[in-house]
Amino acid sequence: MATPSAETVIRALDLERHVEGGYYRRTFQADDRDPIMTRDGERYLMTSIHYLLTDNSPVGHFHLNRSDIVHYYHLGDPIEYFLIHPDGELERVVMGSDVGEGQRLQLTVPGGIWKASRLLPGAHGYGLISEAVSPGFDFADMTLGERAGLTEQFPQHGALIEALTRH
Repeated sequence: MATPSAETVIRALDLERHVEGGYYRRTFQADDRDPIMTRDGERYLMTSIHYLLTDNSPVGHFHLNRSDIVHYYHLGDPIEYFLIHPDGELERVVMGSDVGEGQRLQLTVPGGIWKASRLLPGAHGYGLISEAVSPGFDFADMTLGERAGLTEQFPQHGALIEALTRH
């Protein structure tokens, strides 16, 4: 079976542009469970999305989520993740199907860690993952990284922050 094109995946999964970059579609929210009360209000117990990076939108810009997120790799080219922990430690993870080369099929990112992703070169021109978020995702719980503020907080990662923020 041939791997579908990025356009086919976008159409088939009914994806739309995401504010951090790439494309997404919410595929699940725990409607049949009582919501969770957080410091910022009620949230679904869990939500899930498909998330796609493409050659035309290859970067998921630095952002911070309050909720924990588990990422699951599906198909296409590998996706490189950069995680900046609160103490400034930088972690690099590549999600992809080549587990023999250390690529990961699953990545857990606790809330409170700055995260960015970018599509690595490959034959397909896209990489598709899913994310499960608990408590459920709400845009009010996401902070897009601002270049100046992140560089001031983590000057040792200035070049990476420059490359993976919009402004």
